Amino acid sequence: MSKNLIVFNGDSNIGSAHATVVSFAQYLADFPKKGNAKTRLINLCDTTQYLSEGYYCSLLAEARQHHVLPSVSTINDLTGQEAGLAVAIPHAIAKAVTKDLPNQVVVYFGWHQDERVQKIAQYIFEQYPAPILVLTLNWRDQALFVNTKLGALPLLNDEQEELLQQRLAHFTSQVWRSHKSRKRYRWDLAILVNPEEDTPPSDSKALQHFVKAAKKFGINAELVSAQQIGLLTRYDALFIRETTAICHHTYQLAREAEKQGLVVIDDATSILRCCNKVFLHDAFSYNSVPAPNTRFVSDASPDTLDSLEQCFSYPMVLKLPESSFSKGVLKVADRKTLEQKLNEWLGESAIILVQEYLYTEYDWRIGVLNGRAIYACRYHMARNHWQIYNHGAKRFSSGGFETMATFEVPREVLETAIKACSFIGNSLYGVDLKQVGDKVYVIEVNDNPSIEHKVEDSYLGYELYMQVMQEFANRLEQRGR
Repeated sequence: MSKNLIVFNGDSNIGSAHATVVSFAQYLADFPKKGNAKTRLINLCDTTQYLSEGYYCSLLAEARQHHVLPSVSTINDLTGQEAGLAVAIPHAIAKAVTKDLPNQVVVYFGWHQDERVQKIAQYIFEQYPAPILVLTLNWRDQALFVNTKLGALPLLNDEQEELLQQRLAHFTSQVWRSHKSRKRYRWDLAILVNPEEDTPPSDSKALQHFVKAAKKFGINAELVSAQQIGLLTRYDALFIRETTAICHHTYQLAREAEKQGLVVIDDATSILRCCNKVFLHDAFSYNSVPAPNTRFVSDASPDTLDSLEQCFSYPMVLKLPESSFSKGVLKVADRKTLEQKLNEWLGESAIILVQEYLYTEYDWRIGVLNGRAIYACRYHMARNHWQIYNHGAKRFSSGGFETMATFEVPREVLETAIKACSFIGNSLYGVDLKQVGDKVYVIEVNDNPSIEHKVEDSYLGYELYMQVMQEFANRLEQRGR
């Protein structure tokens, strides 16, 4: 359960039923203790000057491992320029904004009373979370820029202070919840999902099991979308259950959560390494991990085609570096198709992977968490198709599966899977392998692997979800708050 504090200097009647209000002098004297409950702090001191009481309030809060709003980095970002930091507003937001808006507005916890300003206010607040922000709107060549500065409680008039009080009450009751009636949990976990995703990593039943298992370890887990997640410092940990990509909010949220000190699975480094097959196969080669013979191709010239035909027989497998769920993977059976597809895909990526084709009736998938195998499946190929997933059919289809105990898996498969993860990180991975005779080949390592009800959990059942949440609890315990 969190302890919520509001710290201010000067005279004010600001307060909240969901937080304790203390002066800066009290915070300085009474809150340097270790071992306290997780503390969330709203710094309403004047932070507009470097090395002021407001600056030191946030600095000390971070030293004491308190979640503080604003952070020192936000203060530093917004106090470096007299006119404020110029922030470009994305076109998707700016195009709906009319030019008759007030030139300058004051925003309270990402909210403004004029609905026309609200999306801008929320966007700026997500980039630079602070209780009071002063925004100056500037149009330049049809683009909208907002000069952003920190506001201060002593500079507000009576009407503005009343608005701040209202939003403070809302923020502490709705965003930084403090429900005394609910069971006390040590930590809060955000499980990132996308309700609109066609093939999510976990189905609704599996997600329910994660939430239930989390409670067994003192973790309050809630399912949130990228649009709902809001302020990351509300949480202690982030569990990504949405398909990841590098140029995507999943990667951005993972990076930001790590900066804020959250425990993150899968972490940004794992996403970066797993989402790009160029990195994976270069790392496989460097670390002597057995993998299909692979070439990196950057053109479709006759010499390149000749070289590929000397290296591989048809069919060959072409892969886009960034792809998932068998998308961006193609089998070509002749030179004409090879040249055509290389030219087409080189318009999307500077490098295309070309691999030898290895036929097997099924692929192994080994789930690895922190260097330990936790589940094992054999995924069979989709009917009349050479892959597990058939995206080209009129109706999306996939092959059957067999889930088994990890001790039933051939030793070489398990050891190869674990070795393939060792140079990526200690997060949660799904390793795809092919077994041809007595040889095992790693096809790829996936961050954020599928864990679905009655598929990957068919052998362990609820215990699989418990093992994942145990890992979160262990890491949160090691983090020390």
